[in-house]
Amino acid sequence: MDPVEIELPTYRILIARGALAEVGRVASATTRAHRYALIADSNVAPLYAARVRSALGEGRTRLYTIPAGEENKTRESWSALTDSLLGDGFGRDSAIVALGGGVVGDLAGFVAATYMRGIPFIQLPTTLLAMIDASIGGKTGVDTPSGKNLVGAFHDPAAVIADPDVLRTLAAEHLRAGLAEAIKHGVIADAAHFDEVVGVAPEIVSGSRAAAAALERIVVRSVAIKADVVRRDHREGGVRKTLNFGHTIGHAIELRSDYRMLHGEAVAVGMVIESRVAERLGVAEPGTSDRVRAAVERTGLPAARPANQSPDDILSATRGDKKSRGGVVEYALPARIGEMAGGDRGWGVAVSDEIVLEALQ
Repeated sequence: MDPVEIELPTYRILIARGALAEVGRVASATTRAHRYALIADSNVAPLYAARVRSALGEGRTRLYTIPAGEENKTRESWSALTDSLLGDGFGRDSAIVALGGGVVGDLAGFVAATYMRGIPFIQLPTTLLAMIDASIGGKTGVDTPSGKNLVGAFHDPAAVIADPDVLRTLAAEHLRAGLAEAIKHGVIADAAHFDEVVGVAPEIVSGSRAAAAALERIVVRSVAIKADVVRRDHREGGVRKTLNFGHTIGHAIELRSDYRMLHGEAVAVGMVIESRVAERLGVAEPGTSDRVRAAVERTGLPAARPANQSPDDILSATRGDKKSRGGVVEYALPARIGEMAGGDRGWGVAVSDEIVLEALQ
């Protein structure tokens, strides 16, 4: 594939095979940092950290490795990292480099947002989900016992470097999880993209060589969709709320699973249930929820709430979500595949508990 650059107001996203080798050049041009703190998890560090350190300059780059898993995206991890940076003498002329999936990107970004009142950071996403969604938009944060990402800050990266070559080492379940976000992008903005994702999903998950080019197209188009929404609404005051499709129920299910479910798996269930909510409210075209469910199932993702989570438990967990307003939870709901409802009410649709419980049954 030819390199693709997508520009946002304060940074650029580079998508190119072999782009990890560009991190030194990009970091020098965008952060002007004297030292780099490279943050990766225990799965990714052995695969790519040496290559990234070499590109940045080993003498001025220190690696910090955190245990892999959503359960480690906590205030305690944030505190340990910031204490380590202080102990190692990192100053305001330093930058953070986040190498990994959404957990590392969110946590490292929050470290960057708060360390010395804010220093630059670069996103190097290594999962499909992080590449097409989590690394873009400047949302950083950590989880708490009450819910996901409830403590955080908006802090734009200095750059995002997406290298599709790293997806070759990704396990099938993580490819599926990333495809959930690609399906979401199709539902909210592009019916043709939705159809392409659904069409090639099984081949991508199986690791088919023939699907490699299709995966690269999906990455480019999904990044473009996410970037366009962020460009129009940086602080989630309006149209950016549409990116939350599937996430109100999804976050609740993920929380109730004690993060044993992958984020993309929980969002897949959330999209099925929330599209059902949209049809019950009469805001979605009939058949929308069936198409979403079929897409999720074809990708090999779960389409029903976990049997060990009751509708009441899930509903209760939604009330602690960031999308609650005045005690009522707002949802991002589709009108049809490729178009969202609620544009006349700020893109958030208040839904009664009764409707949500019916959809969860």
